[in-house]
Amino acid sequence: MKQRSTLILTFSILVLLGSCTKKEIDYSALSNERLQTIADSLAQTTIIVDGHVDLPYRLRMKNFRLEKEFLAIPLESKDGDFDYVRAKQGGLDAPFMSIYIASSYNATPDKGKVYADSLITMVQRIAAEHPSKFALANSPSDIEANTKSGKISLPMGMENGSPIGNDINNVRYFYDRGIRYVTLTHSKDNQISDSSYDSLHTWKGLSPFGEKVVAEMNAVGIMVDVSHISDSAFYDVMRLTKAPCIASHSSCRHFTPGFERNMSDDMLRALAKNGGVIQINFGANFIDSVARTHDALRDSLERVLQAHQLTSKDEAAKPIIAKFGLEHKALFSDVERVADHIDHVVKIAGVDHVGLGSDFDGVGDSLPLGLKDVSHYPNLIFALLKRGYSVEDIEKICYKNVFRVWNQVISIAGAK
Repeated sequence: MKQRSTLILTFSILVLLGSCTKKEIDYSALSNERLQTIADSLAQTTIIVDGHVDLPYRLRMKNFRLEKEFLAIPLESKDGDFDYVRAKQGGLDAPFMSIYIASSYNATPDKGKVYADSLITMVQRIAAEHPSKFALANSPSDIEANTKSGKISLPMGMENGSPIGNDINNVRYFYDRGIRYVTLTHSKDNQISDSSYDSLHTWKGLSPFGEKVVAEMNAVGIMVDVSHISDSAFYDVMRLTKAPCIASHSSCRHFTPGFERNMSDDMLRALAKNGGVIQINFGANFIDSVARTHDALRDSLERVLQAHQLTSKDEAAKPIIAKFGLEHKALFSDVERVADHIDHVVKIAGVDHVGLGSDFDGVGDSLPLGLKDVSHYPNLIFALLKRGYSVEDIEKICYKNVFRVWNQVISIAGAK
């Protein structure tokens, strides 16, 4: 049984420290070695929910075909950022599988719906093929039960609501298929919402149909995800929603001025007032304005790899990339910068309104040093402990904040 109360966790840590007396612990005063031991322990004893992992997209790009013999997810792999072994090492319990729908489907939502269905079925097949290791999850209680059984949960969120088309009944359809959050749009304006990446501003926020979609998501129990949408659309959601919302994989604009994809301080305050949660994206472009401006460094790294006749996906390239990253830290940023974003949300909105949304398998080679794959969550916990976060704080960041929102969304839908 992985989930424990804060009191039991604190007692376990006191045992690690050689004391059985309940007292306040100043983690920041401990040696790095002892703190890392505690961080490793917390990762294994606390539920960790990640709001956004793009495994289905990665598998699809590897020519996954449902009509052929099942291409099982590697339980231990050299590819990508996620596999079972690394997830267990890092203590990850519930990665939201991103059902990513490219904006190219915006004009053909019926085809987008078929594509979304294929990715949902893929996730279902992963759980069916490995029933002792993975399980589907449609609620926080499902995750708790799966975690107690030693299984990694696979909840699903749909990134880009374009497959809803113009039929409001499709909101219920995707709920019945297992979708528990919908990112209203992606990199282009769609029939629901304007995108933070698009300059057209088609609707000046949400569309009239998008307003109906938000209401219907509230009614059926799907979390509204405000990542990717424009500022105007965000404030439209805040005005209309009856339930708290999430930003499944966004970071703070404070560190990336002018990058609308991230959230401003005013938006963080509004999200806190709504009761919602921002789940911090780990990608270097999201966490550090310096990293966002270093295309020349990326080109330099590419030339280094080419000289070794390697690509960034080759196993032999990993030590070269790591060495290059240490020499040119601005290229990737690091785990401390992710902790800076968490600090900032806590300062602006409070510790009840921040979580984790890595974007593993979705941001390519831009992951920060110390957070290169799903085995590295303990490194972030270490950084937070070093900054004085309590066990209770870390539990909130790892899962309790998202569980609170999700349960409220379920409750509000049930009350209608």
